[in-house]
Amino acid sequence: MKNIIIATKNKGKVREFEAMLAPLGYQVQSLLDFPASIDVEETGQTFEENAILKAEAISKEFQLMTIADDSGLEIDFLNGEPGVFSARYAGPEKDDQANIEKVLEKLENVEMGQRQARFVCALAISIPGKQTKTVIGTCEGYIAYERKGQGGFGYDPIFCIDDKGKTMAELSKEDKNKISHRADAIRKIKELLK
Repeated sequence: MKNIIIATKNKGKVREFEAMLAPLGYQVQSLLDFPASIDVEETGQTFEENAILKAEAISKEFQLMTIADDSGLEIDFLNGEPGVFSARYAGPEKDDQANIEKVLEKLENVEMGQRQARFVCALAISIPGKQTKTVIGTCEGYIAYERKGQGGFGYDPIFCIDDKGKTMAELSKEDKNKISHRADAIRKIKELLK
């Protein structure tokens, strides 16, 4: 088996990658396995730049193949906001409810036809001595007028899937993982790893 580090401490993300990469012969590790690893500052202007920063720093530190992601929400009416600031849109404390409230306030009088949005996930794969490669996964939808559903996290309660008429928070975990931006990006990175 080949070792690969997923540059995250999020157990849910690690499980997603394990399910996709173990059949290809990869032993998946995460930053939970390396508690003393460096903390990489996300100073990029795009999701892709931030993913590259993390992947290259962790790959260099441990001399192992590394995959890193950066993801968030882009709303067309808000010129792509919150974008790379998705987690801290309402302030530095990463408050999901405050972030949702800020989006709903900014779109308060915006009609449904102008509420298009997408979740974006950039994945970067860095291998020592080789050029870093990236893929982008997306999930198109629109912003609801109010929160719906109890599942998911982040902006899921206000992000509606076009063909389902439900928010991400109303979908089962299995259904969400089939159509999400991260699932789209993981499928693309899986092709690169083959």
